[in-house]
Amino acid sequence: RSLQKYRNKETPGHQKRDTENGHLIYKNGDVLQDRCRCQSELGERAASAKPSCSHLISMCLPDEIVDTLGEGTFGKVVQCLDHGRGGGQIALKIIKNLEKYREAAKLEVSVLEKISEKDPHSQHNCVQMLDWFNYYGHVCISFQLLSVSTFDFLKSNNFLPYPIKQIRHMAQQICHAVSFLHDNKLTHTDLKPENILFVNSDFSLVYNAEKKCNERRIKDTTVRLVDFGSATFDHEHHSTVISTRHYRAPEVILELGWSHPCDVWSIGCILFEYYRGFTLFQTHDSTEHLAMMERTQGPFPLRMIQRSRKQKYFQRGRLEWNEHSKAGHHVKSKCKPLRKHLLSHATEHHQFFDLLERMLEYEPSKRIPLGSALQHPFFVPIYYPGRIRIWRNSCDMSR
Repeated sequence: RSLQKYRNKETPGHQKRDTENGHLIYKNGDVLQDRCRCQSELGERAASAKPSCSHLISMCLPDEIVDTLGEGTFGKVVQCLDHGRGGGQIALKIIKNLEKYREAAKLEVSVLEKISEKDPHSQHNCVQMLDWFNYYGHVCISFQLLSVSTFDFLKSNNFLPYPIKQIRHMAQQICHAVSFLHDNKLTHTDLKPENILFVNSDFSLVYNAEKKCNERRIKDTTVRLVDFGSATFDHEHHSTVISTRHYRAPEVILELGWSHPCDVWSIGCILFEYYRGFTLFQTHDSTEHLAMMERTQGPFPLRMIQRSRKQKYFQRGRLEWNEHSKAGHHVKSKCKPLRKHLLSHATEHHQFFDLLERMLEYEPSKRIPLGSALQHPFFVPIYYPGRIRIWRNSCDMSR
């Protein structure tokens, strides 16, 4: 059965349920009732992940909207009281009532069901889907309620960097979560600080003597990976363009084909942002982006240039870029070799940058896989050498 069946389902008072661009019209206190859930609506892809039902199941278990948490091109995320689960608070992703977004939502649901199937006890730091249902043409997906994103916390803290020890814990969880996806033949494709959420964002105020101001210090750095709307299985069609610009791997820009390593590149960019408080590649232009990469990591390998479908970016085996132009001066002023960004010469900082360099390796085949990244010395606190055995065991994917 198609979700289109519900698109024009109207009863008195429901004629103006949506805005012109497909958003559900609602206000705080509204209750979403008359929910219909049909697993078969997901089609063949979902059926391979979980047996589908052959009939619609009416679920008279309303969700009461409490607040709006965020908005994106896909729709909105709202905070709800889930009366079907004793009034607990959840996050509800309400997809626009437009065909292309419904189709994308079906794919996201099947990915989330795969994650639930492989990680029933939520041990791999990925957000857990609680349920999904259809509400008058809007696919609605409910999740555990999390807190602010790592980007929003950084922004509210005036973009003051996270401490290195907090970055270590966050990085370990992110690598663990994405490694779990890769082990299950999935690439996230849209990793960025906005898609990594704290479970609890309580903080304390700490005086920063260098900046001469108070800064927020998160108390609990436990995070969850969210937004699987662009996640792609290995066997599926791989779109030419993926990832938010600033976290896009070079093989994607050069149209060399992509796989799991593109996520590793994104993680490297994310961790740098946590460390310095600003984006490593702040640009919206592909040529400038490539120039920034070269300024940071050196020239591209000739074999990557020769294989690229984007020869317009190159001339005689080199990036066609005028360092003396206005844009060239801008890149030179904004970018510098990666190690020049070190904030300290302490061992753990050098270990961190060694890990970043391995994550930001141009060639995908040479880029460090996440299983190996989790064994990197950065994840062994220097003040506790005996931690190495315990840490490695805790990251063993086979356990």
